[in-house]
Amino acid sequence: MLFLQIALLLSLLPCGDSENDFQEPITFKIIRISSFYSQFFAQNLGSAWLDELQTHAWDNNSDRVIYLRPWSKGNFSNEELMDVENVLHTFFIRLGQVLHNHASQWQLQYPFELQIAGGCEMHIRDASVGFVRIGYQGSDFLSFQKDVWVPSPEGGISAQFVCTLFNLYRGTQEIIHKLLSDTCPRFLLSLLDAGKAYLQRQVRPEAWLSPGPSPGPGQLMLVCHVSGFYPKHIWVMWMRGEQEQQGTQRSDVLPNADGTWYLRVSLDVEASEASGLSCRVRHSSLGGQDIILYWDHHSSTAWIILAMIVPLVLLAGLAFWLRKSWTCCKPSNTLLPLERGPSSPGT
Repeated sequence: MLFLQIALLLSLLPCGDSENDFQEPITFKIIRISSFYSQFFAQNLGSAWLDELQTHAWDNNSDRVIYLRPWSKGNFSNEELMDVENVLHTFFIRLGQVLHNHASQWQLQYPFELQIAGGCEMHIRDASVGFVRIGYQGSDFLSFQKDVWVPSPEGGISAQFVCTLFNLYRGTQEIIHKLLSDTCPRFLLSLLDAGKAYLQRQVRPEAWLSPGPSPGPGQLMLVCHVSGFYPKHIWVMWMRGEQEQQGTQRSDVLPNADGTWYLRVSLDVEASEASGLSCRVRHSSLGGQDIILYWDHHSSTAWIILAMIVPLVLLAGLAFWLRKSWTCCKPSNTLLPLERGPSSPGT
């Protein structure tokens, strides 16, 4: 079974341009945030993610799953999906009831927030690994390990109380174990299969240069922007000829609204040393043809644009001044009434 999963994972993973693309595991996880305001009122937010791509959400009123993508159901039947939804719904409802019933005993003070993350991750060289982690007020509280609940040190005595009670429900533990070890890996693979066309698409990046805030007197920050690319893995570096510049600083790769990615790469240099530097971009969508942007060309273009804009601004200012001067000094065509002396009596 393990070898079959590895073969499927290799065929379904998004394409990349190096072996490093396959070193990270791929993960499917459900995130649930429950805010308990009192014994009678709570709010829940739920979502599901394939790595960093959101695939599902939860309706706040019905607590039912919303399938955000055409392929979010994977290859599961409607009946199997409904069974999984019902199991998750029941688990979340019972968890809330247990917390309400034991809030004072476990020293849980209203209002409080509970964060739950559960799912599985798969690696091409290892079996899938399931996980459930629960956080309380933003800190680790307890986790599900080897079929039992384990308290986190940060959870203190409250986490120990919760684990002691949860571990009494052997039936629930068996259901969780099956979800993590069987249902989740199968669903992850079915998502990769159903969404193959979307997940394996190639979108070419766009790149441009700009100056950043000056790091100091006589220094420049050179910024290379790369946006709109998919898949996420990309290589961007400031270069001098074929030599990589070790001072290159790379931001986090951030998502765009359309599911593509954005990256900002900068380099601080002395102004006199900026000439001859270039930003080089490598991505699987480019077919081995790197994008190379030269800072010299960017600077020349900027000076050309500046040389065009400055005369236009000066001409516009001169025209405005002449118009204002003409308006102020233009003779008035309005005739003033003739002065009249005091009226004589009887006139």
